[in-house]
Amino acid sequence: MSKYLAKIIANDQEGLQMISACVSGSKTNVENIKYLASSKVFLISIERNKIESDQTNKKINSVCRFDFVEKVKSKNIDQTNKEEILNLIGIDYLKNKDDYEINLIFDKNSHIVLTTETIEVRLEDQNEIK
Repeated sequence: MSKYLAKIIANDQEGLQMISACVSGSKTNVENIKYLASSKVFLISIERNKIESDQTNKKINSVCRFDFVEKVKSKNIDQTNKEEILNLIGIDYLKNKDDYEINLIFDKNSHIVLTTETIEVRLEDQNEIK
């Protein structure tokens, strides 16, 4: 089973675009979004369609991990509503002087902006959803 579980590591624009394509259309809720400030790690656990294989109708639980995150800002996300479902549209970034701003774009005009010193993103599949 584990041979179907992907692990994609991105440290440039091309890799980030690939991860963005894989997570596009995935779902999460507020409870599955964590920022560990002391270790500068931002984690988001998502349920996504496995688009990079032949089995596009397979749903899979994945974790997207962002390293070297200095700051996190969110807009139009009610963090007290842990059950609120967020639909991830994609991931984008801007270079801003010495930093990058990685933008996680959700539906309903909501997003999360991560300020990082470098692009270091990992998408790791956890398990298949039966």
